[in-house]
Amino acid sequence: MPTKWFAFLPNLISLARLALVPVSVDMIATRRWPEALTIFVVAGLSDALDGWIARRFDLRSELGAYLDAVADKALLICNYVTLAIVGILPMALALLVVTRDVMIVGAVVLAWLLDRPMEIRPLWISKANTFAQIGFVVLVLAGLAFGWPLAGEESTRLWLVLCQWLVAALTLASLAAYFRRWVSHMSA
Repeated sequence: MPTKWFAFLPNLISLARLALVPVSVDMIATRRWPEALTIFVVAGLSDALDGWIARRFDLRSELGAYLDAVADKALLICNYVTLAIVGILPMALALLVVTRDVMIVGAVVLAWLLDRPMEIRPLWISKANTFAQIGFVVLVLAGLAFGWPLAGEESTRLWLVLCQWLVAALTLASLAAYFRRWVSHMSA
């Protein structure tokens, strides 16, 4: 039987990841790219670690599931928005990422308010979307941290634009899949 502090360890890791969000925003806002990349990677590793600890030692909890999701979404959304504000990413892409999450949360809350609560289960398209969103931020931050050109040459712009379109397409596909699930749930 784990000690009480150990039982809360996955939640503490999620809280630490949440605490990294304003630090990450500050690093991007001040264009400290190596630090921003490091924080994002550390946050990603902490996400894997808290999940592994929770599964391995059977420390999963409802609070932990919420903390983990909030920390993940806060980090991704804040990175996209801040990268857009400083002019690295198009604002439209950041707004799409934010809008998807707001609409999903809004649909879940509406279902709950209408006394039709939904079970939240990630879809495969949502997992692909999250992977693409995270991967794109890592690529952009790594490019900035290591001085890779993100604009200018045609070939450089091409990979950046293709990645943006991939993230946008997966974000829209994920939103559509959740919307379809919500409509089905609400009309059943």
